[in-house]
Amino acid sequence: MEEERELLLKSRAWIEVNLDNLDYNIREIKKLLHPTTKVMAVVKAEAYGCGMVTVARYLQKIGIDFFAVATLEEGILLRKNGILGNILILGYTLPSLIHLVNQYDLIQTIVDYNYFLEISKIKLSKRVSVHIKINTGMNRIGEHFENIENISKMFDSKKLNVLGIYSHFCVADSKKEDDRIFSLQQIENLNHCVYALKKRGYSVGVVHMQSSYGLLNYNDYAFDYARVGIIMYGVHSSKDVLIQRKIHLKPVLTVKSRITSIKEIEAMDSVSYGRVYVASAKKKIASVSIGYADGYPRNLSDQQVTVKINGNYAFVIGRICMDQLMIDVTNIENIQVGDEVILMGEGDVSFETIAEKAGTITNELLSRLGARLNRVVILKDR
Repeated sequence: MEEERELLLKSRAWIEVNLDNLDYNIREIKKLLHPTTKVMAVVKAEAYGCGMVTVARYLQKIGIDFFAVATLEEGILLRKNGILGNILILGYTLPSLIHLVNQYDLIQTIVDYNYFLEISKIKLSKRVSVHIKINTGMNRIGEHFENIENISKMFDSKKLNVLGIYSHFCVADSKKEDDRIFSLQQIENLNHCVYALKKRGYSVGVVHMQSSYGLLNYNDYAFDYARVGIIMYGVHSSKDVLIQRKIHLKPVLTVKSRITSIKEIEAMDSVSYGRVYVASAKKKIASVSIGYADGYPRNLSDQQVTVKINGNYAFVIGRICMDQLMIDVTNIENIQVGDEVILMGEGDVSFETIAEKAGTITNELLSRLGARLNRVVILKDR
């Protein structure tokens, strides 16, 4: 096992997943929870690039017993890899595949009333466990919070075992006052729905609404679970987000590669496709074995973005290629082929910085990290 780990650390490009930092972040997150609120760990999209099975196994080990995924396939993969407890599918599952939700003891989201009607037509050996998604204003999926008659029919259905209801913020990270008012109204809308159902005599089960920024900015509300995603991995969605409850986080993953070639070029020599970079003077450049097929965005080309080598920073130059990129190492001494290069994860190459340069959010950056990046676990007591 140790030999395999050493081999991975010598590969062309890889992700280091620090589970000690994950444990630290979970403990920091729990400090912000309402006393009656628990963590629902969002591990969809390969746990935001960290590796879904690795992360879920570790979280289970430290006491997390509720997981959220996006797809049926993700839920099945967790079950096949020994993950117990509750697994909620946040997205749509074809009605013809609902029997697999039962087979693998998963919880399906009812995305709206029409979806419920489709599932009602399916012959099932037992009721399917579900949470009902409530549309409180995001208008993506969910049955509208005022459609109490429709929601009541779901609770009455002999095809469903309703274990909970939930909604989702759409501007919980916004600093705008009207967005804050909108978020508070979303909470009120969900509470209105819960109250109306309870008044009719229904036991609504667990109720959850808070995402990462719902927790940081609206944690005065005693929901049963907080669905924690991006901050669990020690990253903020961007540099410009509202953070009402300060939290110290440690990045769980770091993207690394290595130098494969070093050469000197003359003034007026160009580098990479398109000849968009032309040297203004004699330069020393290095090639790095990572590219946009690994999830390093091509639109970072010519964006004054840096990487870190041996404690020094170097600019990415020229067009980023599918499997490689080039950097200017003119001012870095004692550099050689094989040296590690940190592309994302710490210091001036934080995910927030790289996402800002790429014109996106860290959530997208993390979830797009390529499958061919090996993942190496860092854990003190491994």
